Amino acid sequence: MNLSKREFVQLLGAASVAGFGLGRQAHAAAASPYELPPPFKGPGAVSLLHMTDCHAQLLPIHFREPSVNLGFGSQLGQLPHLVGEQLLKAAGIRPGTAEAHAFSYLDFERAARRYGKVGGFAHLATLVKRLKASRPGALLLDGGDTWQGSATSLWTQAQDMVEACKLLGVDVMTGHWEFTYGQQRVQEILDKDFKGRLDFVAHNVKTHDFGDDVFAPYTLREINGVPVAIIGQAFPYTPIANPRYLVPDWSFGIREQELQQQIDAVRAKGAQLVVLLSHNGMDVDLKLAARVSGLDVILGGHTHDGVPLPVAVKNRGGQTLVTNAGSNGKFLGVLDVQVRNGRAAEFHYRLLPVFANLLPADAQMQALITKLRAPYAARLAEPLAVTEGLLYRRGNFNGSWDQLLCDALMQAQGAEVAFSPGFRWGTTLLPGQTITREFLMDQTAITYPHTTLTEMSGEMIKTVLEDVADNLFNPDPYYQQGGDMVRVGGLSYRCTPTAGMGARIDEMRLNGRLIEAGKRYKVAGWAPVSEEAAQAGSKPVWELVEGWLKASPGGRVAPRRLNSPTLVGAAGNPGMA
Repeated sequence: MNLSKREFVQLLGAASVAGFGLGRQAHAAAASPYELPPPFKGPGAVSLLHMTDCHAQLLPIHFREPSVNLGFGSQLGQLPHLVGEQLLKAAGIRPGTAEAHAFSYLDFERAARRYGKVGGFAHLATLVKRLKASRPGALLLDGGDTWQGSATSLWTQAQDMVEACKLLGVDVMTGHWEFTYGQQRVQEILDKDFKGRLDFVAHNVKTHDFGDDVFAPYTLREINGVPVAIIGQAFPYTPIANPRYLVPDWSFGIREQELQQQIDAVRAKGAQLVVLLSHNGMDVDLKLAARVSGLDVILGGHTHDGVPLPVAVKNRGGQTLVTNAGSNGKFLGVLDVQVRNGRAAEFHYRLLPVFANLLPADAQMQALITKLRAPYAARLAEPLAVTEGLLYRRGNFNGSWDQLLCDALMQAQGAEVAFSPGFRWGTTLLPGQTITREFLMDQTAITYPHTTLTEMSGEMIKTVLEDVADNLFNPDPYYQQGGDMVRVGGLSYRCTPTAGMGARIDEMRLNGRLIEAGKRYKVAGWAPVSEEAAQAGSKPVWELVEGWLKASPGGRVAPRRLNSPTLVGAAGNPGMA
């Protein structure tokens, strides 16, 4: 596939900001792909590259952006709660372009076939090398969720991603899903692989016993004569969203006051630019930016929001720029800063899509990826079935991949209802593609993959749905854990996002009949966070679903019918198609 020069220019028209005024900077016509306006030069010029939430995807993939990302109250109509045409309009992106495909779900199948796959570490490496060559001293920051999300990362206990990140040249990172390999494995990687070459920072992870720092809170680097502090903020709800038994000695939290202390400390040490490398999720970052002072920029992750425009947030110390750099290796954030008189005076920011067809593969990285994958190639490539419909996982409610998992869980275990976690990671398959074992593992590769089959009362089913809905729609971002709604199979329900806690879910029906509070129902699920469930000896989810796929009539899987809730009060919401 080839794109014209005009299409290249459209692709490169990513939003920029000049200073905190968020003024747009017109991009000059590019002579070649990814040729950007020149960065700041000389003393005081600082450049940072930012990737996040790649979820162990070493190869180029398809990945569909959400058609539902609801915001209410103060979040209504604000980034990141814009999708499709509303997002493109806010960012000044012309529909039908390559850039529009990168940032939206619109006409996804046709656009995916036209513009090809995104991401892939070999193509990302080419872009990183070009940008570092034009920006002396630039650092590459990794926002976490890097070691989890693929079969090979699970089977190697993240070693494939560790090797790839070292070759990519990551300088600083923080974490979330990394911790699901267990605290011993995390420490082993830091001691054996990263020591002396990559800083893992997280000010908000402490020991349970004495409250000591588990990791360095920050790193202080000098770039072109400018002292730059990068403070780490790991996912604050790790022991709630993931099994606590994997990190039994560590405690997590947002720790706003401690963050302010860290900011003040690095400023006292002479830092002229202070950056938070965050895995909070964008809504939490927006609130945090308004409540602390002294932060210049938050480079955010966790919620997988590909946000082309940074958001400037006012606070008592001035303003803080908040960004979020998408997921699955499909974007690279580029932040250029001019520091004058000891202060950040001007900013340019772009979020560049990583199109595999537009960036040649870096030979050294490609060779490493081939080597890392070679022992597993046959297992990864085994065909399971062919999908007749688009399979994706992204958005506040069910995606078609999620629906497939729910359908398989119910049918394989004779359950009436199924719950599947509201995960955002997982590659997209186009109609007609073969579902291989690798693609199934892209949806299920976790360290606690056990399936469950339990009896739940109607009252308990409502409680589960209410708890997750509050996580998603609580008006206070600090009470949101950054997930999406649990995916539901078999059961229909109505959801009122703006209602109070415990009152958002009603009209729960099974086969058209209202769920009875006192009646018990067979409920299938997977990914339980309790240690008891992990020790129960049940099948991993991929084994159950693999058998279901192989038994598909004619080896083909029909398009999934999404079991999405009826929403009340969301009509016209710009966060919904």
